[in-house]
Amino acid sequence: MKEDIKTQIEADVFRKLLTHLENHKEAQNIDLMILADFCRNCLAKWYSASAADLGEEVDYEQAREIIYGMPYSQWKENHQTKATPEQLAALQARNENK
Repeated sequence: MKEDIKTQIEADVFRKLLTHLENHKEAQNIDLMILADFCRNCLAKWYSASAADLGEEVDYEQAREIIYGMPYSQWKENHQTKATPEQLAALQARNENK
């Protein structure tokens, strides 16, 4: 596979992932961390780091807005639920078992 085609496919998959997360706001970051050890904030950090690797400046807050599709504060206010004791315990157990 040619590298430019591979890059185009990867970019398309990433956009589909962002759309999927946008359509599933009920998937809370803590749930993603428990199940997959990454969340929307991780994606924002990776986005910012990759931009820097390519000589572009995208700070963490800008990257979060790209990933969340809106300012993080707005997403948090409108879509983030308070973590349950069960979620917190599951995350702690996951972190202890790393």
